[in-house]
Amino acid sequence: MMLCCTGLWSWLHPETLSQASAVNLRRFIGCAVREFTFLARKPGCGGLHITTDACWGRCETWEKPVLDPPYIESYQRVCTYNETRLVTVRLPNCSANVDPMYTYPVALRCDCGVCLTSTTECITSV
Repeated sequence: MMLCCTGLWSWLHPETLSQASAVNLRRFIGCAVREFTFLARKPGCGGLHITTDACWGRCETWEKPVLDPPYIESYQRVCTYNETRLVTVRLPNCSANVDPMYTYPVALRCDCGVCLTSTTECITSV
């Protein structure tokens, strides 16, 4: 069995957030909300540190060889978005010709699921 750690955005029921700090993250399998801070930037503006809710986790993944093409059977799931909301902020010190507004997603609900290239950076087999 192989575990795959992909994705940063996840869901945890609000009533369990107080328990999240007690979870051993090295052994955790599944998706969970974690606070995530990043530097929002765009050309012509200053940067702004943003803290948001992000999906984070490891989902069970396995592969096994088979006799028929494509010679492998796999079950691959990633920690991925199910529901988000968008938040827009104003970046500081933007040039006159640059739109200062910056929009980013906040995770509301995520689970282990099929990787969708519309919302997640996925690695596909060749």
